[in-house]
Amino acid sequence: MAQTQAVRKDWDTYFMDIAFMASTRSRCPRRHVGAVLVQGKKLLGTAYNGAPMGVPDCSEAGCMIVEEFEPSQDGGAMIKKQRCIRTIHAEQNLLLFTDRNDREGSTVYVTDQPCWTCANMLANSGVSEIVYHRFYPKDYEKVAALMQQRGIVFRRLEGYVPPPDTEVQDGSA
Repeated sequence: MAQTQAVRKDWDTYFMDIAFMASTRSRCPRRHVGAVLVQGKKLLGTAYNGAPMGVPDCSEAGCMIVEEFEPSQDGGAMIKKQRCIRTIHAEQNLLLFTDRNDREGSTVYVTDQPCWTCANMLANSGVSEIVYHRFYPKDYEKVAALMQQRGIVFRRLEGYVPPPDTEVQDGSA
């Protein structure tokens, strides 16, 4: 009887899977985001987006939406954007709950491309690489330019398929 051997996942897929699993802890009805910190092949921390500890989250208290206006991609008309301010982003939580020494030269795997605010924080955190899956076109150009200026490898994990039941499908965050 021949045994079939399961295909071993590469390290990028393995760590991105863990980021997606961390995202399942999120209670945000708009989007679940997870992040992991890796030094070499050692997992140093996980985080997800959500309300501060001990505070009712969006699923309990509702989203705390603010409206902002920002220029369109082509620099034309202003676009109204809604965002929740109750939630701490996964990348922010990751930085809050890991040590600076552990972050030096490390890699962050995050389910979604970091927004501008998170990108600024990551650029100053000591990490040397950011790997993401879902694209965020609104901030891509300026985030990519920042990472290039800082010498941080910034790449999308092409061809990646998240584990089943780990993505919020109808979010708009």
